[in-house]
Amino acid sequence: MQITASMVKELRERTGAGMMECKKALGEAGGDMDLAIENMRKSGAAKADKKAGRVAAEGVVVARASEDGKGVAIVEVNCETDFVAKDENFTGFVSAVVDRVLASQPGSVEDLMAMPMNDGDAKTVEEARQDLVAKIGENIQVRRFENIQVAGGTIGAYMHGARIGVVVDMKGGDEALAKDVAMHVAASRPVCVAESDVPAELLEKEKEILIAQAQDSGKPAEIIEKMIQGRLRKYLAEITLVGQPFVKDPDQTVGKLVSGADAEVLSFIRYEVGEGIEKKQENFAEEVMAQVKASE
Repeated sequence: MQITASMVKELRERTGAGMMECKKALGEAGGDMDLAIENMRKSGAAKADKKAGRVAAEGVVVARASEDGKGVAIVEVNCETDFVAKDENFTGFVSAVVDRVLASQPGSVEDLMAMPMNDGDAKTVEEARQDLVAKIGENIQVRRFENIQVAGGTIGAYMHGARIGVVVDMKGGDEALAKDVAMHVAASRPVCVAESDVPAELLEKEKEILIAQAQDSGKPAEIIEKMIQGRLRKYLAEITLVGQPFVKDPDQTVGKLVSGADAEVLSFIRYEVGEGIEKKQENFAEEVMAQVKASE
């Protein structure tokens, strides 16, 4: 039976699923609308897609080292509520995702979702996610991951609860030093490792702000230039890892701490649950009134 655009449209409206998912379901059901809906409900696809538009800004970050110690994966998986973030079904899914990232080193989230959930499984990570959405009833998304592989270097990881995770890639030093630096990154949120890594657009924006502030002071041009340079040096120290005072010993910078151990921080990754996701501000009173008016 030919699957028409109107059939796909009707199935989308009835299930909330995506166009390609609906087209596929209709094809597998031979054009039988009711059978397609039944099959989608069984697989969890309809429920998962219906919830896909809901904001998922809670969840967990997990950092885990490989068995040989030569790599670390860090993953963020989101859900809608803090309650679900502690659910054993959710945390079990996250743990399996981290293991898959470590074992298979996928190149993107899309690649990861198409991989088997566990070795030998027919079910993919995406299918396991959809099943979990159907079981728990919340939007769940694998948001991002990094897989750091190091040859002859030192990797340090630090978890602050389940909400902040940091991985530090370091040349020289030892695991204890790398973990200390990772803890500092978790607490102090540096933008990058050193001044040379500061994004040009960020530096230019800060210069513009400093120039405007200095010009308003009414001081001579040569004094203004010195003010700008001094404030810029202070700004760079505040946002770079090596320029920041070390959290466990503010009398020395992280740069001095690391160089004193004949080490060098090559890079770091800091994940915090929900950062950058715009959360919907709920107004409980308005929600109740809306429900009352709808029932009148």
